[in-house]
Amino acid sequence: MKATVIIPARMSATRFPGKPLADLCGKPMIQWVYERAAQAKGVDGVLVATCDQEIIDAVTSFGGQAVMTSDKHRSGTDRLAEAAAGLDADVIVNVQGDEPLIDPSAIERAITPFTEDASLEMVSLMVPIDTESAKDPNLVKVVVTVDNYALYFSRSPIPYERKPLTGRSIYGHVGLYAYTKDFLLKFASMTPTPLEAAESLEQLRVLENGHRIKMVEISDRPLGVDTEEDLARASEAINRGL
Repeated sequence: MKATVIIPARMSATRFPGKPLADLCGKPMIQWVYERAAQAKGVDGVLVATCDQEIIDAVTSFGGQAVMTSDKHRSGTDRLAEAAAGLDADVIVNVQGDEPLIDPSAIERAITPFTEDASLEMVSLMVPIDTESAKDPNLVKVVVTVDNYALYFSRSPIPYERKPLTGRSIYGHVGLYAYTKDFLLKFASMTPTPLEAAESLEQLRVLENGHRIKMVEISDRPLGVDTEEDLARASEAINRGL
């Protein structure tokens, strides 16, 4: 099984323009993401997919691989699919370009289920959270079956605890995805769905079309960089030795 990590990246992020090339302890942030993804066991290649020449130039300058994609894509998944279409790969892992502290083992955890179950189409990650954290609409929650397939994702607190939840955790979603190449291309061709639009959560399109997402529990949520304040926190973490 060949697995390729693709990192979608663009310069025009609304809250933090130019984010992929922001300096983080002497390297552009995209380099941290790339190098940590390349450390994951079972990964055969890492590729940055972008619509910006500046990012192409930065990636090639540190010896990485990058591909130019359309600037018309409505989502990172569409950019991912364009980049994946010509690859010799069985599994595609979508690693966000704003997670410079991504743990390589998280990527490994997303790939492993495909080696154990040939019927899987898509895998993602989840982390236990507390009841208070579940109230944050920016932290997406997921509820799962007893064998850890996603039932639903929401920005609202789910499950609603009319009585305290016992015997299992409340889970926050970690936005790292792995797909079979064939399913990624199929997913990108699907029409956006009503729940997806209502929650602004693209993964709901998968569930609304009757497909399954295997969820894997990890212990820590990676630090994402959405603002300059987040970048400062990432710098502090790196200086502490991660």
